[in-house]
Amino acid sequence: MHNLKIGILASLLAGLMCQSALAVDKLKIGFLATLSGPPGLYGQNLRDGFMLGVEEAHGNLGGVPTEVSINDAQFKPDVAKQLAEKLIQRDHVDIITGLMYSNVLLAIYDTVMDSKTVLISQSAGPDIIAGKKCSPYFFTTAGVLEQVSAAVGQYLEDKQVKSVVAIAANYQAGLDSVAGFKSRYKGTIVKTIYPALGQPDYSVELSEIAAAKPEAVYAFIPTGVSINFVKQYNEAGLAQKIPLYTTNMIGSATLPAIGDSAIGARSAAFWAIDLNNEASKHFVEAFRKKYNYVPSVYAAQAYDAARLIDAAVRKIGGKIKDKAALVKALATVKFDSVRGPFEFNTNHFPIQNFYATEIVKDKDGTLIEANRGIILKDNMDGFYNECPMK
Repeated sequence: MHNLKIGILASLLAGLMCQSALAVDKLKIGFLATLSGPPGLYGQNLRDGFMLGVEEAHGNLGGVPTEVSINDAQFKPDVAKQLAEKLIQRDHVDIITGLMYSNVLLAIYDTVMDSKTVLISQSAGPDIIAGKKCSPYFFTTAGVLEQVSAAVGQYLEDKQVKSVVAIAANYQAGLDSVAGFKSRYKGTIVKTIYPALGQPDYSVELSEIAAAKPEAVYAFIPTGVSINFVKQYNEAGLAQKIPLYTTNMIGSATLPAIGDSAIGARSAAFWAIDLNNEASKHFVEAFRKKYNYVPSVYAAQAYDAARLIDAAVRKIGGKIKDKAALVKALATVKFDSVRGPFEFNTNHFPIQNFYATEIVKDKDGTLIEANRGIILKDNMDGFYNECPMK
């Protein structure tokens, strides 16, 4: 009997030690995005949206005290890789998040995945990661760029636009955006133009557009120079003649700098500031109160990332060192997304609706990207079948 009691006590102690090993007193998150220079405008929106979500959880995502370190990738892939290595090897973070640009994400992807550190992209989502290079440790609260540009293509198709000039920055995301647009738009693309990434002046390209005389223009000019492009498009007199459709270019992050030149520009998005659900209404009000500016879609998808982490960590009782449990929870947990319906596909990319948008002034005279109705419902990216995760 004495030996039996000792055995039971030993088992209980072992169980308690096991629970102690799994439970942690701090959730460590490394936020990594471009925060400086013209490209940093969008990264700042990610940071603000994510930190609002952390603040609303009282600094305790999932009920666990949360430490977030903010890191500036400077739009430099080599800098991003060094920072990722520091976060993993020195800081021992549980999650890396942020990631605005695909070239920065691809620079750190293998390093992070090899370490089996959870990576939650709040914006970038190259198609190769959605497909052949998918990983159980990677998630995105945004999606594949081609999904948004495909929705824009469908928008033009629905409006029966017959001819388009496509212009996109000459790098992988630019090529992906044009491919996505073409997947849904079946009219004539009379010309495709690829200016250099970050190019500040577009006078030559705008002359080419004017000479081609399309019914509309499709544009993907990311980073802060999108402001230059839209202003120059308007100054060249093209906005009054040829409607401008864009992907991830014009929104609350850039509207204050672009001004009225943006009025009438059209796009597509999985979230708009006037989307009618309670989570979105709360987010917009709280964001404007805290930061005194209108939240962009980037801030919204970053806020969703915080809500996702909060729900997943809570679901596993804060035992974040159990990587398998954390990954499963992230993939399956339900939370109130600002976009309304939300779930992950098998490749950990969202299944979501896309809405037509237009830049207008609201009743207060503020420029906003307004919802103009649903384009695609429960949309899935075109690469999940290439992902070996099922």
